[in-house]
Amino acid sequence: MTIENTPHGATVQGIEPPVINASSRLIILALALGGFAIGTTEFASMAVLPYFSQELGVDSARAADAISAYALGVVIGAPTLAVLGAKVRRRLMLTWLMVAFAVFNILSAFAPTFGSFMAMRFLSGLPHGAYFGVGALVIAAAVPKGKRAAAVSKMFLGLTIATTLGVPMANVLGQTVGWRWTFGLVGLMSLLTAISVFLTAPRVPVDPTASPLKELGALKNRQVWLTLATGAIGYGGFFAVYTYLVDTSTKSMNLPASYEPFILMLAGVGMTVFTMVYGWASDRSYTATTFFALIVGTILLIAYPWATANVVTFAAVVFLLGILSGVSMPLQIRLMDVAKESQQLAAALHHAAFNVANALGPFLAAKAIGAGYDYPVSGHVGAVLSIIGLAIFGVTILDWRRRTRLGHA
Repeated sequence: MTIENTPHGATVQGIEPPVINASSRLIILALALGGFAIGTTEFASMAVLPYFSQELGVDSARAADAISAYALGVVIGAPTLAVLGAKVRRRLMLTWLMVAFAVFNILSAFAPTFGSFMAMRFLSGLPHGAYFGVGALVIAAAVPKGKRAAAVSKMFLGLTIATTLGVPMANVLGQTVGWRWTFGLVGLMSLLTAISVFLTAPRVPVDPTASPLKELGALKNRQVWLTLATGAIGYGGFFAVYTYLVDTSTKSMNLPASYEPFILMLAGVGMTVFTMVYGWASDRSYTATTFFALIVGTILLIAYPWATANVVTFAAVVFLLGILSGVSMPLQIRLMDVAKESQQLAAALHHAAFNVANALGPFLAAKAIGAGYDYPVSGHVGAVLSIIGLAIFGVTILDWRRRTRLGHA
């Protein structure tokens, strides 16, 4: 047996690679269910905001703090739990992360005041990044190296399908039986996920050399930071537009309110389609896939304000924005390769970075709208962020090639 180092990581020669068998598919399905629960609660908070703000006695601007609290929980929880869980079996860690996620979502459903609701949203965000990060590593270890991205993308399908089905479902629940049911049902799905993961995840012992200190080594890795910065800024372009899709359609384009669920579903379908495509493409070249996502995504964002002149072109661009949202996939796989012995922390930080994007894009778009521009300006704000992300990724690849030539990669 020999170990061969390549520009894309280390491969073991002389050992038959794992195959995608029935047990692999079961763990992917279980983890995707958790992705659906997380995606539903993350994005549905926006869909039920008018309902919980009214019942809890706060205006919309104040109610949005609950969404920010969840994102802050992700940013703090992802690296913290990844480091603290370095010596915990991944099967058990995933199980307990989803148990915690379930408890805090159920408590969100019963929150009597806005303060308690916001606290529960923050606590609900803590397991988010660590769950996806550890889940991606579990899936990647269960399949051949050349099929990692395709397998991991299936877990993320749970997240993108949530934007297609879960968010409209939450909106309907908010209008009919009440917003609290959204978080209660997410809690029940999370408990089901915890049971499914516990039963299906491989019972692999902890690496005896694993330690919190070794995980913290990712913080000294420039390639990790550059890859994270690419996502934190470049992906912000997508969220700058996604956050204001409904306002753009109803207030700028004067479309009927009945169009809102279909617009959100269209965006979700685009995200789902390109997540699958990028899973396939990233196994062939995650570098080329990332460049494609950011370059084409930038073009779409620049065209977005003009696309709002017609409902057909608007719908087409909303669907195609999935090209930019899919950049998460190749960046996730890249982090697995460049993080070396700190993969758990790096994979979790990936989701913290994307929640930074979730905050940065809407914040800057709001500033432009507040300055007097119409809602479609979010496209140009997003394009600037995407261009900056593209520039950072260009620097990332140049730095990688230089380090490879010097033998430091």
